[in-house]
Amino acid sequence: MSDQNNNWERGVLEKLAISALQEQRRARHWSIFFRMLTLGFMFIVLFIFMGWLGKNETALGVGKHTALVEIQGVIAADSMASADNLIPSLQDAFKDKNTQGVILRINSPGGSPVQAGQINDEIRRLRAQYPKIPLYVVVDDICASGGYYVAAAADKIFVDKASLIGSIGVLMDGFGFTGTMAKLGVERRLITAGANKGFLDPFSPLSTAQEGYAKQMLAEIHQQFIDVVRKGRGKRLKETPDTFSGLVWNGQRGVEMGLADGFGTVESVARDVVKAENIVDFTMKENFADRLAKRFGVGAMSALGFSAQSNGVSLR
Repeated sequence: MSDQNNNWERGVLEKLAISALQEQRRARHWSIFFRMLTLGFMFIVLFIFMGWLGKNETALGVGKHTALVEIQGVIAADSMASADNLIPSLQDAFKDKNTQGVILRINSPGGSPVQAGQINDEIRRLRAQYPKIPLYVVVDDICASGGYYVAAAADKIFVDKASLIGSIGVLMDGFGFTGTMAKLGVERRLITAGANKGFLDPFSPLSTAQEGYAKQMLAEIHQQFIDVVRKGRGKRLKETPDTFSGLVWNGQRGVEMGLADGFGTVESVARDVVKAENIVDFTMKENFADRLAKRFGVGAMSALGFSAQSNGVSLR
């Protein structure tokens, strides 16, 4: 009887021990599973944060397509519509072996003549390097000044009848505070080495000589703009005294003036002109890290009491 009891107890203990081991194994497996899941999630967050998932890679199996690159907002060195962002996007679009044509969608009031000029030059280079791939501009709401400077390099420009295009001119804006300072009894003390080092200083009286020099400089840049438009539009352009005056026109009037070639959207141009309905977006996107850095930078500058100003030459 004693042996039977011992055997029974031993069996129960063995079963308990085996059950405990199995439970430990299951717990270990679940622990490993959750650790791997957490690690995978962390990698995904890291990829998004670093912008690795935001790179423009053509999807496998896409086949023949129309490449899309977008210009949104003011064209400036510190914006997404900068030459540094747009030129690589355009290069990727042209290099892709399945690209049948490139559409540059523009919705911009203009911006830096330097940035616009660099983009225009690169479009011309790419069109010469890839003569079988056309580039068309499609205008959304507005393609003015620096935006039109870029558009002039395209094979054709398509608009909506209510789009705004043109504004072929140059400006330099600023403020003069001398009257306000006199009323407040504030004296401006500006010391320079070089007669024109305080060029167009807003706290000093306007110099006739410096104003004349500024107008001459703007006229030269304006002429560069005019030459780009004439070269890009060629015989299609129907010049009038107002063409290069800085005025802006709606799309319908722009077509009549030869500033644009016709009406169309990204979809209609891809379908009816490029003959490749499938659209692949090659536009470089701002990733999470960039947005965070910009917000942190703006916040830090504000906290330190700094503000950003632009008093340079602008195609707007």
